[in-house]
Amino acid sequence: MSPSARRVALAAGDAGAIVVFVVVGLMSHEEGVTTGEVIRVAVPILALWFGASAFLGTYRRPGLRTLLPTWLVAVIGGVLIRYAIYHRPENAGKLFIFLGVALAFTLLLLLAWRLAARFLLGVGKPADAVR
Repeated sequence: MSPSARRVALAAGDAGAIVVFVVVGLMSHEEGVTTGEVIRVAVPILALWFGASAFLGTYRRPGLRTLLPTWLVAVIGGVLIRYAIYHRPENAGKLFIFLGVALAFTLLLLLAWRLAARFLLGVGKPADAVR
């Protein structure tokens, strides 16, 4: 697999991990898992994810040094955007609890995916880094 194909696969897996988080969250809060709901919740996070990843080189230099800042920007920003637009969660106290849960579970899913990608696709090994 070419380096560019591995980068695309890595980006698709990252997006998939975020969508899995959104679907599980919708199911656990009984908000209804519809395409519209998934899009409404996932788009702010994914938009910030790919914006930050372009700026931070998340796919040019795969690894924790680029993943972690991208994750922080995307999840914190996405949750705050959702709160500003939809007032979900309903108050600031719940917002900080939700933010902590969102950070923990998205990181868990992203790291699980990245570990699988490292073994299955060879993504994230030193040869992938731009020198």
